[in-house]
Amino acid sequence: MGDRLLAGVCWLAAGIVAGGFAWLLGDIVMNGLGQINLMYLLMPVADAGRAGGIGPVIVSTSLILVVCLSVSLPLGLATAIVLSEADDERWFGRLVRRSLDVLAGVPSIVFGLFGYAVFGLALGLGFSILSGGLTLACMVLPILIRSIEQGLRAVPIDIRHAAAALGMQRWRTLVAVLLPAAAPGVLVGVVLGIGRAAAETAALLFTSGYVARMPDSLLDSGRSLSVHIFDLALNVAGGEPRAYAAALVLIVALAVVNLTAISLSERLLSSRINPA
Repeated sequence: MGDRLLAGVCWLAAGIVAGGFAWLLGDIVMNGLGQINLMYLLMPVADAGRAGGIGPVIVSTSLILVVCLSVSLPLGLATAIVLSEADDERWFGRLVRRSLDVLAGVPSIVFGLFGYAVFGLALGLGFSILSGGLTLACMVLPILIRSIEQGLRAVPIDIRHAAAALGMQRWRTLVAVLLPAAAPGVLVGVVLGIGRAAAETAALLFTSGYVARMPDSLLDSGRSLSVHIFDLALNVAGGEPRAYAAALVLIVALAVVNLTAISLSERLLSSRINPA
């Protein structure tokens, strides 16, 4: 009886979450799908977003994400390797992990103020795509590091022992054995990082800015999709239909990234289980 009751509660909770997501997605699709066409995706913003398209916004968002991943992925991978290889009892590893857990819960507005003070003012980058991308890199690093670290720790210890028994050096074992085996965990971290970065608004208001024109360089200000949605929904009279359309574009882009990562992860797992 207790097992059935617990199972019923779990299914009810899952149904509530799925129903809420379906309602939210359905509302966005119904209100935004009619606004989307090829010209909307390519044309520049006009009339404060009530007309034209989101071509420059898509380019700015893509550049911000490229800067974010270019900085956060190498740093996150290197830090995760150090943490996964370090002794759990060492004070340094414990300190870094606790710091990452704290940073993962810091509100995004705090990262935005940090990015504005450090990248915008101290380094003189101002409101720019580079400043926004670096700020987002700081935001996603905790999630990225912890996800990759767990992926590396999930590799069975027998694999390490087998590599050592074959006389492989430690760095060779890491590059040729552990990292390929932990690739699905790395992909999970990248997907989570992209999801948080692409949907971020508060931090980018203080760093990348509002400008909706096509950027000429990384030092130009650029409006991300999330900031564009925020502006249309709250600051532009009559901008709600275009806000729905931009939100639908963002959801579809995130869904494509997630599906691609899932497909790559399944292929990597399949290649490990059934090597050619």
